[in-house]
Amino acid sequence: MSDWLDITLLKVGEYTLTTGALLASIVVLIATFVIASLVSRTITRVALHRHSTVAHQLYTVNRIVYYFLIVLGAIGSLSVLGFQLDKLVIIGSALGIGIGLGLQSIVNNFVSGIIILLEKSIKVGDFIELESGLMGEVQEIKLRSTLIRTADNVDILIPSSEFISGHLINWTLEENIRRFRIPFGVAYGSNKTLVRDAVLKAAATVPYTLSDEKHKPVVWMSGFGDSSLDFTLGVWVDPVAVKRPTQVTSDYVWAIDDALREAGVEIPFPQRDLHVRSSAISFGHEPEAKADTIDKSIQAKSPESD
Repeated sequence: MSDWLDITLLKVGEYTLTTGALLASIVVLIATFVIASLVSRTITRVALHRHSTVAHQLYTVNRIVYYFLIVLGAIGSLSVLGFQLDKLVIIGSALGIGIGLGLQSIVNNFVSGIIILLEKSIKVGDFIELESGLMGEVQEIKLRSTLIRTADNVDILIPSSEFISGHLINWTLEENIRRFRIPFGVAYGSNKTLVRDAVLKAAATVPYTLSDEKHKPVVWMSGFGDSSLDFTLGVWVDPVAVKRPTQVTSDYVWAIDDALREAGVEIPFPQRDLHVRSSAISFGHEPEAKADTIDKSIQAKSPESD
């Protein structure tokens, strides 16, 4: 058995690789991944029974400990193969040259992932919006990338560097509730008090509307439009609804339309007043001939008129 473990597989100068060293290195790597996985699962189970703030902190500790154990196991595996630390430094220097030549993006994402984990600017469960307009819930944070799940249940891996270099909106960073602004308009001459009361009543019928003293719905008159009096409904919604902005907007617009129709308030379509001026000039032999000017005012109502 010992003779089989001493079989030489590779000999370069003073370095000799034997089957025993190779098997020992593989065992160290396997043991490293097993131990790292067990530690990670243990920390995850502990986080499930803690407050959300503590759970997010444990998630960060979990990722850092996991990668630390992997690196430690890799170094141990190389040591079993016979590599000395001073030789590893030389290898690291060579890798540094390679990084400088073509691995900048990988290192950038790696460092960005560490920054995200330490800063806690993004946490698992946060609902975020990227500068590109992409919106979704954070499912997993890795060193190289972050997994986001959109409202359409599409999983997208985003390089970590995008969260550091670009603008990022975290809808649930400090608080998990948010106020939505729903614009709408009514015809000129409508009773503004009636409009306000009808819309507030409509907002109260939507199940995820918050109505406590600090987060009451409110209706603002925002301006005079070309065809309508413009209003905005400001309404706070619960944490579950925050992660479904399209559905939230649809539900409130739907409820507002029903409430205004029930109250007899007209929701106008675009309309313009078009004034046409034509001149009819009579040319004759009589010097007394005069030009007659006719002004006509035509009011056209059409959704597509300009």
